[in-house]
Amino acid sequence: MKIPFTGGCSCGAIRYECTAEPVMMFKCHCRDCQQGTGSGFAPGLLLPRESFRFPRGFCPECGSRITGGEFEGVESPFVGVLAGSLDDPSWFQPQMDIFVSDAQPWDQMDPAIPKFEQYPPLPTEK
Repeated sequence: MKIPFTGGCSCGAIRYECTAEPVMMFKCHCRDCQQGTGSGFAPGLLLPRESFRFPRGFCPECGSRITGGEFEGVESPFVGVLAGSLDDPSWFQPQMDIFVSDAQPWDQMDPAIPKFEQYPPLPTEK
């Protein structure tokens, strides 16, 4: 992975840049992610908010979803970004599966990475 790394939506109208390494990389199996992606999970990265430059969570032109897991009215030191929005998603390596309580029976998870019923323990700010 090269820092900074970049990404954006499928039509190119929205672009972002991150100047720090991800705090964690995961596959989220919650129903919201399943419905939002049309898949069994959403591959995501948790990034330090101060290192992330971005205007909004989805593209109003093409509808691509780029961020996820935000809670309205709650300020967080982190932002979640979908791995598919990276310009080079080949370096994404999930470190855990989260919300496995909602995982579909047909979703084959990697047995080598940790599983969390819901949220994993959040990292502390650096």
